[in-house]
Amino acid sequence: MKIAICGKGGSGKSSITALLAQHLAGRDYNVLVVDADESNMGLHRLLGMDPPVILLDHLGGKKAFKQKLNQKFPPPADALFGEKMALSTLPPECVSSIGNIRLIAVGKIHDAGEGCACSIGVLSKMVLSKLDLQDKDIVLIDTEAGVEHFGRNVDAECDIVLNVIDPAYESFLLSKKIEEMAGGLGADIFFILNKADSKSRAIMESHIDPARIITVIPPSDILFSDSLEGKPLTTAIPEIKPVGEMIINRLSRSHQ
Repeated sequence: MKIAICGKGGSGKSSITALLAQHLAGRDYNVLVVDADESNMGLHRLLGMDPPVILLDHLGGKKAFKQKLNQKFPPPADALFGEKMALSTLPPECVSSIGNIRLIAVGKIHDAGEGCACSIGVLSKMVLSKLDLQDKDIVLIDTEAGVEHFGRNVDAECDIVLNVIDPAYESFLLSKKIEEMAGGLGADIFFILNKADSKSRAIMESHIDPARIITVIPPSDILFSDSLEGKPLTTAIPEIKPVGEMIINRLSRSHQ
């Protein structure tokens, strides 16, 4: 099962990705975290890992990757990855791991003026389309902020979209667009209300379909401090459990 975690910048999606990965790994699932955000430099730190070699760099960088895309035969995705990739066959230098959590970073913007991040979106979609998942495998995609990843069709490979919403009116507006786009792809969408205190929660809930709110996470000084300093997130957040259990239940039903 593949789950896209999205939201506006600063909503907390990377922290929630890390916490959710830890919960699922604690339930004995194999978790692949795909860092598909070209601007996020710290997801590995939140997971307590060393940074992996970036996949796009491993393939020679943007220029070499674009040259491969221009080849007509064989199809670029097959030429790069073969017909299918198991989690255990990902390029080892491009994988960091701790326990049964693996992390790959698709691509990053390194230099000023290097051009758009379109190739990173193309590569993200390729990787997701080629993954051969087993019964205990779950993929979490930490997407870039906003909705450009929908435009690149990265989310077309996902079964579930989790939209992280923080107490900001921009988050409410973005959530409506995300819900619309996820519906167009046929993916189930759920909302995570993050940093919601007693006052902001009521306002947040008034803007969101209550049937799709899967959990509400209150402000956490420890979580905020660890995220701010780039420390591994080791504090268990009980509000993550409903999200993890929903994913596990859906995965179990899909194998029946």
